[in-house]
Amino acid sequence: MKPLFCLILSNIMVSKFNNIPLFEGLNENTLQLLEPLFETCTCHKGTIFEQGTPAIHIYLLIEGSVDILYKPYDSPPIIITNVKSGGIFGWSAIADNTLYTSGATCLGESKAVRIQGKALRELCIEHPEAGEILLDRFAKSVSKRWHNAHAQVREILSQGISNNL
Repeated sequence: MKPLFCLILSNIMVSKFNNIPLFEGLNENTLQLLEPLFETCTCHKGTIFEQGTPAIHIYLLIEGSVDILYKPYDSPPIIITNVKSGGIFGWSAIADNTLYTSGATCLGESKAVRIQGKALRELCIEHPEAGEILLDRFAKSVSKRWHNAHAQVREILSQGISNNL
């Protein structure tokens, strides 16, 4: 299946950052640094990116729902977590991975803002204070999922064991 990439709508305006929790409380100078780096997109139902494809963007979901899938080498893909509005996915792009370590699929039309991982890394070098704030906020958002993902994988494994007894 060929991935359905996000349709780019336009660059977001600084004033729109105020409605996105990730950007709350940032000063005007920081918002002006970030504004040209982010673009809005609409992700249509289907694959946004597949596990193993080049990790280019990190996404902040504004509206909709996205499943994160992991494909073990010896079994079908499993849903690791579901990202809701305000959640982040595609963070392999900022970890400087060359490939996404999981896939992302839209359940219906969703709206997001995205930034290229390369642009975010450059921001961190050129403007370390702004970069640090943004990275901390990304990390906080992503780390909330880990506990939930662990519980989901454990449940899937437990069901597999129960089904084979």
